[in-house]
Amino acid sequence: MAETVESDEDPIVNAIGEHVTKHVGPVANVFQERAWEGVQIDVMIVPPSDGKDFITLVTCGMSERPMRVPLENPEDLGLLPELRYAELLLCLPPDWPFSPEAFQQEENYWPVRWLKKIARLPHLHQAWLGLGHTIPNGDPPQPLAENTGFAGWMIDQPLMFPPELQKLRLPDRVINFYSVVPLYSEEMVLKLKQGSGALSKRLDMAGVTELVDIGRVNTAK
Repeated sequence: MAETVESDEDPIVNAIGEHVTKHVGPVANVFQERAWEGVQIDVMIVPPSDGKDFITLVTCGMSERPMRVPLENPEDLGLLPELRYAELLLCLPPDWPFSPEAFQQEENYWPVRWLKKIARLPHLHQAWLGLGHTIPNGDPPQPLAENTGFAGWMIDQPLMFPPELQKLRLPDRVINFYSVVPLYSEEMVLKLKQGSGALSKRLDMAGVTELVDIGRVNTAK
């Protein structure tokens, strides 16, 4: 785990930090990578605060480069600037083991590892991530860690924050802030068979959000 806490004078990084502070909460720390593959993905840490009884992790670095967004119809060209750039977030319970020592154990570190892995994915594979996309852990999907039955992720809108968080408009780009929601393998199968709308409806009915709950109900069973 090659990380440290430092500052960065990059104007995009500063803009992201201000946006997160305004709509999520004050950033207490930044896990900054010393070594990376393809693109540097740092993670901003927002601790629990009044009205937000959870830890929030937000990537910073995914939006340094545009994603390669395929367009099926020429009339979609106007949507391209709105989809090229993104950052990701997820939330952890306030009692989640959260220290350098705790992160030596994969059962504690897997949400951070996967948040960074997903953020790096489109740049390594010349792809893109958007609402409703799912990312399985292998084929067939395997559990993300020994202490959870989750086997993949879905890109969704943040549900626990104000709508203003979802887009940061800068002079040269629009950065979308998406949440990543861990899924069971049966939920990913449901999405493939019935579409993201059917899965989203079940998740909404069960109250599933970007807050990681390793004991939550499997909405596809």
